[in-house]
Amino acid sequence: MTARFSTVLGLATALALSAPAASQEGATTPLQPMDIFDLEVAADPRISPDGEQVVYLRRGFDVMSDGSTTSLWMVRSDGSYHRALTDGTFSVGSPRWSPSGDRLAYVSSGDDDPDIWVRWMDTGEAFKVTDLPESPGQPVWSRDGRWIAFTMFVPEERQAFTSKMPSAPQGADWGPPIQVVEDVQYKSDGRPGIIEPGHRHVFVVPAEGGAARQITEGAFDHGSPAWIGSEHLVVSANRRDDADYVRSDTELYEVEVATGSMRALTDRFGPDGDPVVSPDARQIAYTGHEEEYLGYQPSLLYVMNRDGSGVRRLLQDLDRGVGSVVWAPDGGGLYFSYGDEGATRVGFTTLDGDVREVASGLGGMSLGRPYASGAFSVGGGDRIAFTHGQPQRPADVAVATPGGEARILTDLNGDLLAHRRLGEVEEIWYESSYDGREIQGWIVTPPDFDPSGSYPLILEIHGGPFSMYAPVYSSEVQLYAAAGYVVLYTNPRGSTGYGKDFGNLIHHAYPSQDYDDLISGVDAVLERGYVDPERLFVTGGSGGGVLSSWIVGMTDRFSAAVVQKPVINWYSWALYADMYVTGSQYWFPGPPWEHEEHYMDRSPISLVGNVTTPTMLITGEQDYRTPMPDSEQYYGALKLRKIPSALVRVPDAGHGIASRPSNLLAKVAHILEWFERYPRRGEAAVEDDISPPR
Repeated sequence: MTARFSTVLGLATALALSAPAASQEGATTPLQPMDIFDLEVAADPRISPDGEQVVYLRRGFDVMSDGSTTSLWMVRSDGSYHRALTDGTFSVGSPRWSPSGDRLAYVSSGDDDPDIWVRWMDTGEAFKVTDLPESPGQPVWSRDGRWIAFTMFVPEERQAFTSKMPSAPQGADWGPPIQVVEDVQYKSDGRPGIIEPGHRHVFVVPAEGGAARQITEGAFDHGSPAWIGSEHLVVSANRRDDADYVRSDTELYEVEVATGSMRALTDRFGPDGDPVVSPDARQIAYTGHEEEYLGYQPSLLYVMNRDGSGVRRLLQDLDRGVGSVVWAPDGGGLYFSYGDEGATRVGFTTLDGDVREVASGLGGMSLGRPYASGAFSVGGGDRIAFTHGQPQRPADVAVATPGGEARILTDLNGDLLAHRRLGEVEEIWYESSYDGREIQGWIVTPPDFDPSGSYPLILEIHGGPFSMYAPVYSSEVQLYAAAGYVVLYTNPRGSTGYGKDFGNLIHHAYPSQDYDDLISGVDAVLERGYVDPERLFVTGGSGGGVLSSWIVGMTDRFSAAVVQKPVINWYSWALYADMYVTGSQYWFPGPPWEHEEHYMDRSPISLVGNVTTPTMLITGEQDYRTPMPDSEQYYGALKLRKIPSALVRVPDAGHGIASRPSNLLAKVAHILEWFERYPRRGEAAVEDDISPPR
């Protein structure tokens, strides 16, 4: 095995984590489907300015409404005094401490539409600061605690397209009104129907309540407000006349709160965003990169003077994308998060470039598939609060100090998971058959796994394709393991967390050798001897759906496949999906009519003539990212070839088909049912005699 990064810059920090152990001793029951409704996850931990308390979002599910619940909780940094601040009746989000730590702002639906609320921490009294027509986002306190800035969508009034249409007679039913689309971006996944015209702007409101005032104008979207003192803000915006076509070219602007006047601080071609202002208000840190139109372009860290001069890039030797940048309370450096070989870490850099890792193990915020995730904040004494994830636990709240030990403060799922036997998660590295490059993955074995046995294998493939799986809790993977399957998930070429070059190995070449990486992983598991080579299965969603359909067009090794929300025909996708403007700019050398062969050579539909594997498709009926017509095309082609196939249509679901807990359960149930119908390669199960997986 060749050398690889074990920790960025070789600066591994061993953090001893003290918390209730995720032991399975005494547990006899595997994870059950209905357990999903009892799971909880910690998110957005916000440590107080004095570092003594952490407020966080506690998310769960309601089995009766089939939806999520969110409440605010608080815990002291020593793990004591863990208590609820809200009861979960109304959804809440974006908790933010005031600079002095005496108040907490957050967004809550209260008894009507979402608004900004403020809670006095000494008395527990809360009041509604705003009365808004749309949902507010990104609340941020001014440095003197007198104001709160936030963003909000502002609808745009438009005249009717034509005045020549006669009005319907009184009482007549002429059906729904005709819609005329002239905007470039007219649909977006997760927002059913045609997008309402308008733009996101920055507002300010007195922290004691009052009228919210809009301070940005124009037919442009503005975001990421950060205060410079109490009279100016810095915001990120793309104010180009052709912004709809050049979507990534954002700049940072200083905005005078009193007048709304704007002054550009950056001017390079590419995204500049997520500004954070130093404690002395003399410097601004931000993330971005020079636009190269590559599929994967990691976010880099920059610092400039307040007036936009003296721009310099930090972390020159760190080949990883960074985010969630926070100034140290003394202004001596910056904290940041980054993905590295399946792990999400927090690093710290001085302004002179000295870098060290200060926390690891962030994650556990995705309850469905094992995606890397994580959030953190910094308080007094350089204490860091973060979401800590484990392979057998969703995210809890942890606190760390640089150079010291980290402590997990909560155990949100111990009452449930301590009584469930979960699959063990093991890291694996193997060589790709294509070029010998090392690929990282994880094997999840069933509860009560016996290495001398013979098990079926599910290859589960992540989406993106520029994303990263991690050794974190996954309900879907654990339910597969509970059903008796060994599960393999990997980070093939194109995954983030392994550097810019690794990510762009699939630039204008996706799918391609990522197929070899995945199949090599299957072979590596087969070499261990406990997987039956005649009982191999494959599934994946989005980018994983692309690769699942590509795999069954390239090989007949798999007994059955479930292709979730795929792209099957890149030519039609590039003109139909909600990201049609950027799709042909970044993932292809040009528009499809100029590169027809390129688009079709990479389309799984081009391989459908090779498919012999029974294949099910699962897609949301309101998916605009990988739209239903792609799945319908593939289903039609498979049926014409008389391949065993099924099309599962998830109603009222967009690209995130498992966003509702019942949909997650339905997805897993349909996948397992399909695999059980075709338990061995080339064979269908005898009706009413479906063999168990083992």
